[in-house]
Amino acid sequence: MHEPNQGTGPGVITADGCAVELYALVPPRQEPDIVHAAASSPQASVLELGAGTGRIADALAELGHPVVAVDESAEMLARVRRAETACARIESLALGRRFDLVLLASFLINTPEASLRRAFLDACARHVSDEGCVIIEQHPPGWFASVAETENEAAGITFRLKNLSRPAPGLLSATAEYQAGDRVWTHSFTAARLDEPALHAALAGAGLTFDGYLTDDHQWLRAVPARRRP
Repeated sequence: MHEPNQGTGPGVITADGCAVELYALVPPRQEPDIVHAAASSPQASVLELGAGTGRIADALAELGHPVVAVDESAEMLARVRRAETACARIESLALGRRFDLVLLASFLINTPEASLRRAFLDACARHVSDEGCVIIEQHPPGWFASVAETENEAAGITFRLKNLSRPAPGLLSATAEYQAGDRVWTHSFTAARLDEPALHAALAGAGLTFDGYLTDDHQWLRAVPARRRP
């Protein structure tokens, strides 16, 4: 769950509280390399759900993937330069196409709303090809116990995580603050912890099967259509 973003600088705030100007400033990190390595081929087709300004989608397109970037914000998608775009809500997305790889990043799976999580995963399942895979970024279960208030800087943006609280078992609330020069944006959120049984059950509910972790910290994982498995 996200609360409205607040910023001291100009810019558009989307319906789910994200600052377009901020997202346009943040460069891709390791995400495109993780996804590229997990793809079935260097030219595998990719559907990114919740693509924002195309930080990952454009980088994957530069690596040779045909990419469709989906976001409900037209202002976000206006910043995408190399990927095809589709302005739509993830929950109701129905492109009538299947992709070699569907990407659900940005910890969307950790929404505390079980029905929304199911809708996100259903969208992944109905758009992935029979031989394709779904790549998911999550807050690993251990993160919920170890997370602390922090401050760090990268690419000219200072990031602060503060106001940590645990409103209920398995939930963590915090405020993320980003500063670039004299511009400051804050974004409050609540994330739900998914242990492995809960993760596997959520995937199974959408017709997907857990296929392994892509990173040692378990932040990135791969799922495949259950119809592929005996």
